[in-house]
Amino acid sequence: MTDTIFALSSGSPPAAIAVLRISGPLAGMALRQLSGSLPEARRATAAKLCDGIGELLDRALVLWLPGPATATGEDVAELHLHGGRAVIAAVETALSVIPGLRRAAPGEFTRRAFINGKIDLAEAEGLADLLVAETELQRRSAMAMADGAFSRQVEDWRVQLLMSSAQLEAALDFSDEDDVAILPAGFALQLEFLRSEITTWLTRPRAEALREGFRVVIAGPPNVGKSTLFNVLVESEAAITTPIAGTTRDVLTRPVSLAGVPFLFADTAGLHDAVDDVVEAIGIERALEALDRADLVLWLGPESKGPADCWEVSSQCDRPNAVSKHSPRHRISAMTGEGLDSLREDLVATAGRAMPKPGEAALNDRQHRLLTDAGQALNAAGRESDPLLIAENLRLARNAFDGLLGRTTTEDMLDTLFGRFCIGK
Repeated sequence: MTDTIFALSSGSPPAAIAVLRISGPLAGMALRQLSGSLPEARRATAAKLCDGIGELLDRALVLWLPGPATATGEDVAELHLHGGRAVIAAVETALSVIPGLRRAAPGEFTRRAFINGKIDLAEAEGLADLLVAETELQRRSAMAMADGAFSRQVEDWRVQLLMSSAQLEAALDFSDEDDVAILPAGFALQLEFLRSEITTWLTRPRAEALREGFRVVIAGPPNVGKSTLFNVLVESEAAITTPIAGTTRDVLTRPVSLAGVPFLFADTAGLHDAVDDVVEAIGIERALEALDRADLVLWLGPESKGPADCWEVSSQCDRPNAVSKHSPRHRISAMTGEGLDSLREDLVATAGRAMPKPGEAALNDRQHRLLTDAGQALNAAGRESDPLLIAENLRLARNAFDGLLGRTTTEDMLDTLFGRFCIGK
């Protein structure tokens, strides 16, 4: 934290403009050394940037942003350069020879913002998801988390819990006095209301489903059109299709967005019993594993022979010799396009119900685990009659809330989180 760091914070060159950010106690000195003076704070200023021997590097716009009212909480300087690779490399070289400056590690700017109290851990996790968002649902959910929607909720719960803890401590401290009851009126109701709110959050769809996509596995025996349907749904010739049985030997997956909803489609080996080929047997085993992990299975095989809760799909309905199903959910032809629009609409509607609502913050695995711990502690507190045991469970719940916001963290966990960020963020 005593170092001053710098990195390219815009996209990969070449580009029209490249933004190079400097953060730390020597940011102002570095800007003065490159431009010859320190411009007025928070005003974009045109400047000539020169290296240590006075050679012109670029004509740029520069910004001087004194801390702590900055994104990182430190002094920050921004150089808005021409976006050629040589320009960026020359300026980075000039910065690297200034004593006390070094190149930033991945996520180091955001990590400093967290350490300096500009964002909490939940907001940082939302920002990490925002950087990799590829669909509108992912963007809006990540934006809600990065904007502090969940953090504000946790802080509200924490305040409620502190008030309950204070009431309980007062009862413990003055339990010998006649005018203070051991458990204040409405105390248990307060805990139950808080636990109920937490339970509502825990039942929401998870962030992992949003990040990884709604997993749809296409399954059935050989030569029923699985790979052809897969190619149509992912809109590419990702799977090899031939009339030869057993062409697909492994699970092939492709992420795709349909109407802004993220999906992960999987094509699988044909399922059948008589297998002499060792490689094909391995493919079938992997196909069965994929079925276990699926959010939804499109079953193209014999009716009622698929896994539980699968969608019966009558495929190749354009062929006169195709095996028809009595009551399929969809009749389709991947070759003619018949029924495909209806299938896509059904998939989008079903996946949409399993995803967080647009703009709704979604819990990741770490957040869900800590919030579960808080709910269990509150549940245990509500069942206790001993004030000391109640107080201990309230303390455990507070610890879980603190963990959600990053007030109790480990360096390993922070390294893992901020390692997800790119250099310059």
